[in-house]
Amino acid sequence: MTTGELVEVIPGSAPGGAGPAFHLLGAGISYVVRVTRYGHLEQVYFGPALGRLGSQDDLEPLLVKQAGDSSGVKYHEGDDSYCLDYVPLDWSGWGKGDYRLPAAELKHPDGSFVTDFRYTGHHVHAGTVPCEDGLPTAHAEPGQCATLEIQLVDGNLRITLYYTIFAAANTVTRRAVLANEGFAPVSIRKLMSQQVDLPDRGFDLVTFDGAWITEAHRHIRPLAPGIYVNSSVTGFSSNRHNPGVLLARRGTGEDHGEVYGFNLVYSGNHYTAVELSQRDQVRVMSGINPVGFEWDLGPGEWFETPEAVLSYSRDGYNGLSANLHAFVSDHIVRAEWAGRERPVLLNNWEGTTFAFDHRKVVGMARQAKSLGAELFVLDDGWFGARDHDRAGLGDYTVNPRKLPKGLEGLAADVRGLGLEFGLWFEPEMVNPDSDLYRAHPDWAIQLPGREPAMGRHQLILDLTRPEVRDYIVSQVGGILDRVPISYVKWDANRTFTDVWSRSCPAGEVLHRYMLGLYEVLGRIFEPRPHILLESCASGGNRFDLGMLCFSPQVWASDCTDPIERLDIQLGLSYLYPQSTMGAHVTASPSEQTLRATPLSTRFNVAALGLLGYELDPSELTTAEKKEIRAQIAFYKDHRRTCQFGRLRRSDPVRPHQLTVSLHTADGEPELVGHYQTRLTAAGAPEWLPIPGLVPDARYRVTARPQTLALRDFGRLVNHVSPVPLRDGGTLQGLANQFYRLPDAAETYEGTGTALSRLQLQPQFDGSGQDDRTRLLGDHGSTLYLVERLDHPRRLVEPVGTRTTGESA
Repeated sequence: MTTGELVEVIPGSAPGGAGPAFHLLGAGISYVVRVTRYGHLEQVYFGPALGRLGSQDDLEPLLVKQAGDSSGVKYHEGDDSYCLDYVPLDWSGWGKGDYRLPAAELKHPDGSFVTDFRYTGHHVHAGTVPCEDGLPTAHAEPGQCATLEIQLVDGNLRITLYYTIFAAANTVTRRAVLANEGFAPVSIRKLMSQQVDLPDRGFDLVTFDGAWITEAHRHIRPLAPGIYVNSSVTGFSSNRHNPGVLLARRGTGEDHGEVYGFNLVYSGNHYTAVELSQRDQVRVMSGINPVGFEWDLGPGEWFETPEAVLSYSRDGYNGLSANLHAFVSDHIVRAEWAGRERPVLLNNWEGTTFAFDHRKVVGMARQAKSLGAELFVLDDGWFGARDHDRAGLGDYTVNPRKLPKGLEGLAADVRGLGLEFGLWFEPEMVNPDSDLYRAHPDWAIQLPGREPAMGRHQLILDLTRPEVRDYIVSQVGGILDRVPISYVKWDANRTFTDVWSRSCPAGEVLHRYMLGLYEVLGRIFEPRPHILLESCASGGNRFDLGMLCFSPQVWASDCTDPIERLDIQLGLSYLYPQSTMGAHVTASPSEQTLRATPLSTRFNVAALGLLGYELDPSELTTAEKKEIRAQIAFYKDHRRTCQFGRLRRSDPVRPHQLTVSLHTADGEPELVGHYQTRLTAAGAPEWLPIPGLVPDARYRVTARPQTLALRDFGRLVNHVSPVPLRDGGTLQGLANQFYRLPDAAETYEGTGTALSRLQLQPQFDGSGQDDRTRLLGDHGSTLYLVERLDHPRRLVEPVGTRTTGESA
């Protein structure tokens, strides 16, 4: 598309009237702002596509009408209809009559805070306009987007607002650049990336909150008068509150209703404020959290904000997710790994923790290969005095007792088995008990003369300092150049305290740290694009668009319990595609919850992301190994859809049940996951929603074959066993090693209309069991394969797609 097709510039009206208006056109959305008669930016419209407007007269139905109000502060004496507190603004100042939250808080040389930015000009660019200070931004091919630049001035201060429309993704990004063109410094206390004022439509506010091992749980609350803030002050984007926020009209479901989405391309302290004003306007602003932030902007200097993301859909939460997933996949994830299938891996951590050696690791890798894995990842414990988490971080000398052949020898042995080799790092951290800290204690973030607070027995290295960044780049880059590593897990296991640095004022440390981290990641991985980077921060403590600009996937949570993971992964799915979510099958009961779950459910949940296994294969029974081989083979057969298909959540049909479908590029379903967190006795007949079926086409729906452990049934297994098996007895244990009980074999055929509300076979209900009985119980699940019978399904591959193992 041409720039003119994406950004429509509508000339201003007669002198003394409104200035120009600007219309950003997406495939299904429009975003309209105009310059008021006093030079402020007015938010005119953000919603379903309008078509081209043509003139100022076409804006009239969209404009908020104001009457005179004797109680309001007038911007201009004699103009009773212009009160900034009532104008829907696209950028707000402070101190001129708008009493809602301001987009900027700036302290001038005279000590005042009043700002009144007004329009001076604009320019339209083809494509994107990247940040110049190292902040990551979205990318696009020519013709996929255009950027509107608007200049606002207040005295010697200039703000440049950038709006980029990504048409196919129905997404707008925004950011601001503040320049000091005067002769004295200005203190930035707050500078947002975006602000939008919307008419209240009876919104619910949706946030994604949690903690360690319980990230991104969806919370919905009705928006009421006042201010709600979704933010982080940990120094990371945090597991407490993900930066993504939704506004949905009350009653919105997965496939119906209006939804607005907001996010931030940033990995540090974020801030999104939602304010419902007395005039029923909803102001949403997002950017760097002003708490603990202060930036001195000297003469001739400029400051850039992170890029904010805005999207809209009138097709419910799934419609908005489709926009955001397309935006992440096409415009955030970098080219080398965009659309490229990811390998099935085995990670040793939950299988061994720190207790491993070369022989053990190679043995695990050999068994991983026999199960069908493609990548073996060595986690924490390979360096320095790293037999526990109290020592060694910051050092990169290989532990010779554990790995006498070094990383080079280990990688050669693993690769000799036909596997790729991956390695865990935690480069941002340091233990006081390390050679690095003993040599450079001043490299850690801490206050001089005060005892620092410890987290995980470690401190954070000061990435605002160039010598620290150089050290990390040299050490990590050196290993990646010496050892044939195809995957890196980059961890960060504590958050910030005692914020101070020798290199800059304390109010600048956290933002400069993020700039330093982005620089380090770019210097290490941009010259080595073949390496698959998975970022991690004690799980999902830094699951954000900023990190996804460098790492195409993130370890979603340190919790691998599948029932908890359903809430975590589905919560994240509102904002991020499943191709960004690392998801592992681990042993049962869970190390995080002590919950025992079937092997089938552990796989069926992990298959909604990037499949991995994190266990010791030598502890598996023969029957479990057979089951895992079948799981991995099934995943490989459907890998493209599992990783890059369109994910659709269904509105719940029954309590304690969830249904998720994965669709091919033509929109038809290929896999449907049905999950039961708790069994209700004497349950009613069940039906399975399968969206996206062509009504008159014919399909076959088949349950993926899966089995259940005999020991899970105790003495009840004797109802089907030809030989009596005493619960906990030797014979039962022996049988459990080699045999598992098949779950129901289900196959259904019919038209799309008939199968869209598929009536399922009954679950076990206290008596009677045959090969048609579904044995879900608590924590059970089934993956259904959907096949079209009247013509073969053709899978459309993105241009330039490569499968795992192919070179660039």
